[in-house]
Amino acid sequence: MTTNFYFNNFSNSQEQTLIEDLVIESIKIYGQDVIYIKRSSGEVDKILNEDDFPEYTESFTIEMYIKNVDGFEGEGDFLSKFGLEIRDSITFTVANRIWEQDVGYEIEEVRPREGDIIYFPLNGKLFEIRHVEHESIFYQMGSLQTYDLRCELFEYSGERFATGYPEIDSIFDNAERKSDIISTDDFSDEDEYNADNAQFEIEGEKILDFTETNPFGEDVY
Repeated sequence: MTTNFYFNNFSNSQEQTLIEDLVIESIKIYGQDVIYIKRSSGEVDKILNEDDFPEYTESFTIEMYIKNVDGFEGEGDFLSKFGLEIRDSITFTVANRIWEQDVGYEIEEVRPREGDIIYFPLNGKLFEIRHVEHESIFYQMGSLQTYDLRCELFEYSGERFATGYPEIDSIFDNAERKSDIISTDDFSDEDEYNADNAQFEIEGEKILDFTETNPFGEDVY
């Protein structure tokens, strides 16, 4: 026996389009306007295969639904050995068609990417996309209508922001200025306030004697 032909709408594109239209309308009603920020690769460490200097310069306003109706998830705020840490996480839902029209077409990507950032204006925080779930609504009427973007609070580590939104670009201004000012010249032997190189050399000579072939003891032949 097979399924009932008259009630099987999985091959009916009109029913699929109707469901997609309803999902998009629901997000427009109950969602929030957020800013999607694309991550651009800078200099790549060829040894560790890491992007050392990522930049965030392309941004797009798009509506998304906040799936965490009871508040942020994750470990929350807690006191660790490194001090106060905030590990909030959140899940955004975006309609496939809307993302493709407003963002994907502009950045030439078929779906949201892990590593990109979402700015949440409601609390003025940045959230990094950790995982993109494309089957959150499992083939409603035979198609997929949404992406679930599972995000965690962004931790700044020297990234550059030039999105064109002052409220975003100014978040890490002070940290970026400090990273630009600090250089190896600031810790030279001539800088008696910032450098202890000479003292380190004196203390090091007490441990290792580099005048011998074997710094740990007598010469071994």
